[in-house]
Amino acid sequence: MINVGIIGFGYWGPNLVRNFLAQKKCIVAAIAESKTQRQAEISKMYPGIRNYSDAGDLINDSTIDAVVIATPVFSHFPLALKALEQGKHVLLEKPMTSTVEEASILIDLAAKKGLTLMVDHTFLYTGAVQKINEIIANGGIGTVQYFDSTRINLGLFQPDVNVLWDLAPHDISILTYLVKDTPLSVNATGISHTKNGIENIAYMTVNYERDFVAHFNCSWTSPVKVRSTLIGGNEKMIVYNDLEPSEKVRIYDTGFNHTTYEDKNSIMVDYRVGDIYLPKIAGTEALFKVAEDFINSIENETEPLSSSLLGLNVVRILEASQNSIKNNGKEVRL
Repeated sequence: MINVGIIGFGYWGPNLVRNFLAQKKCIVAAIAESKTQRQAEISKMYPGIRNYSDAGDLINDSTIDAVVIATPVFSHFPLALKALEQGKHVLLEKPMTSTVEEASILIDLAAKKGLTLMVDHTFLYTGAVQKINEIIANGGIGTVQYFDSTRINLGLFQPDVNVLWDLAPHDISILTYLVKDTPLSVNATGISHTKNGIENIAYMTVNYERDFVAHFNCSWTSPVKVRSTLIGGNEKMIVYNDLEPSEKVRIYDTGFNHTTYEDKNSIMVDYRVGDIYLPKIAGTEALFKVAEDFINSIENETEPLSSSLLGLNVVRILEASQNSIKNNGKEVRL
């Protein structure tokens, strides 16, 4: 049995504890939480689990084999670095780190020590994204031409990261998983209505060498909550609405053909509108699959689906977006 320690019992920590407790091949041996009220909750809910007030004490616990880190992003690197140095496997919440340099250091150290380093990009494990990946891989929509994501709501203003760092990792990880092409550059614009330099609305475009483009719209100041992604192919198109309780994925047999005339300025476009297909989506809780993948990766020494390399690529795009925003939307090469 693998002994797991979980650092952080705030918003996401209780969900992690619950799903790791449901695993057959591991034991949640300890939880670390600095806030007194949450410590009391842990003691009441899980009297059999060691309760640390300091994350360092959990990492130094020689009985712990693997550490799950669910703390603010600025603390990811020092905590993960210490855990890896202690020979422990690590699962980090998204985004992986605050910089590409930090992520690269962790990846190199994990490889040197033969340890699993994984990032919790939960959406990759949802039935919806798994089904979309299957459809695209089997050529179900033809050649993918665009990825257009909207993730907006009247949400919590973060004190340390902008809206792209807060919301976009979900959709960037999905993009990175579904589209295997390597992105070339990023353009991003945003605005801070609180005048503290932390953008609450931002738009990002990821550019590729071929005729494919990805666009992201993120906001903490929308009157409505939207979680939708459009994925267009040259044959069919996918609409993924995560707020739909059952029909999250729709396949539209819709497209267009065009004829370009000799002067290249005149085109004729023919549109096709066909049937709508609703594929069956698996209902397993995604976070359970994350925990399962982490434990299996440790046990079998295999690469997890949400690997550290994928996590690094997400941070690379986020870091480039930050540079672009601060330079008024200038294109930043990756």
